[in-house]
Amino acid sequence: MSLAEIKDLLEREKVARPALSMEQSYAYQHASTFARVTPEQAQKLVKDLSEIPMMSEFNAVKIADVLPTHADDVRAIFAKERFALSKEDMDRVLEIVRQYL
Repeated sequence: MSLAEIKDLLEREKVARPALSMEQSYAYQHASTFARVTPEQAQKLVKDLSEIPMMSEFNAVKIADVLPTHADDVRAIFAKERFALSKEDMDRVLEIVRQYL
């Protein structure tokens, strides 16, 4: 689940309840600060990124949260993987992300 979706979920909970728990308040504050796209845009971005070979849903969501603008940022997201994205795939990721900035 992306930060934008978490923010949306917590906003709905905020309306439905008298108060959020301390953890929920911290999560809402974090999501409000760092979510830069709408939940719909985040879902579409994850869907677009999922078409790239070897792209896991986890990494696609992380890219949707971070919105990297440089190849080094994309490499950092994939640092724990046992593979590296090809230059073409990395350029494709950056091209897709640019559409949402």
